[in-house]
Amino acid sequence: MTKHLYYTDSYLKEFSATVLSERQAGSSPAVVLDQTAFYPESGGQPHDTGLLGEARVLKVMEEDSGEILHILDRPGPSGPVTGRIDWTRRFDHMQQHTGQHILSQAFLAVAQAPTVSFHLGQEVSTIDIEIAQPSSVQMEQAQMLATGIVFENRPVNILTTDRESLSSLGVRKESMREGEIRVIEVEGFDRSPCGGTHVHSTGEIGIISILGFERYKGGTRVEFVAGGRALKAFHKEHELLKRLGRIHSATLDLIPELTERLMQEKTELSKENANLRDQLLDMEAAVLLQNAETGPHVALVRKSFSGRSLESVKNLAQKLTSRPRTVAIFAISDACQIVIARSRELPGSCHEAVKRATSELGGKGGGRPELAQAGGFPPERLEQWIQVVEEYFRTV
Repeated sequence: MTKHLYYTDSYLKEFSATVLSERQAGSSPAVVLDQTAFYPESGGQPHDTGLLGEARVLKVMEEDSGEILHILDRPGPSGPVTGRIDWTRRFDHMQQHTGQHILSQAFLAVAQAPTVSFHLGQEVSTIDIEIAQPSSVQMEQAQMLATGIVFENRPVNILTTDRESLSSLGVRKESMREGEIRVIEVEGFDRSPCGGTHVHSTGEIGIISILGFERYKGGTRVEFVAGGRALKAFHKEHELLKRLGRIHSATLDLIPELTERLMQEKTELSKENANLRDQLLDMEAAVLLQNAETGPHVALVRKSFSGRSLESVKNLAQKLTSRPRTVAIFAISDACQIVIARSRELPGSCHEAVKRATSELGGKGGGRPELAQAGGFPPERLEQWIQVVEEYFRTV
């Protein structure tokens, strides 16, 4: 079984080991060492990366046997080898994972909400906690408590025990592991069984920031960042705020008020724009009706459009057929679509007209007796389509 060097020293950046065996992991070469400082993916924490000799370590996995498999980008060395951890990645994971321990205990303290799962992502991390109805107040209380623990720079200790003695330590959660159990202690605040990598003291985390929360599978998913990630998040958000300030020529504290005012103006302009479009449709409908083919029983309005939305054409057709004794047959030539509408008191069905045309000329469509649409037929049949629909309404 591989010796886990990271269990006793998370700060070990370089180490010496001996290659015990060479394997194949899919299409990639892999090796097993007698000891390693590379953390394997486990417990919601991603694996380490780095170098093993000249080979790049792509992934690290712990097998059921306890051996740790190092998957490489090229065949690795035999015999003695030097490993080098990607320290930037490792320390980031240490900040996030220790931050999770503190945040989980904080939620337990302020809301009696245990953590059921943890995921350390590439940019943000999440914990799932047992709160059915989360609130912003609970989030703020937990973050303030966690921040206080960070600022107090409490020691983070490694304890070892066994199953029988675990509960006497007052741990936050139980462990099903047999044999020696490793417990991470945030002094005077939290104890939890964990095999991950952690900082020496809480001050190294810098800050823990809750970014958001949502209800998830009967509980609550909390999104957070810690350490360097929190600094990046604050910098990014502050730059966005400054950019908004420059756009509005205003100080940052005025941005919410200005945004609310702009949203109100946008709503009013949208209403005004909709009214103007409606008026234009009324005017367009009146002009089309003046030029319609008028028979003894019906006015037939026929027109072909290009570059116009289906919704706009349907609205125009309904404007026309809100008047008595009117049939509208509109084509959207570039989209090869047809809209058919008739006044309520007229006989015949737009839906039936579409069925007749599709059976003769192809395409598909449907609708109601007063309004139907169709498409999916070859462009060269557009004129024939219109003729079939016209003939239907001339004979009903």
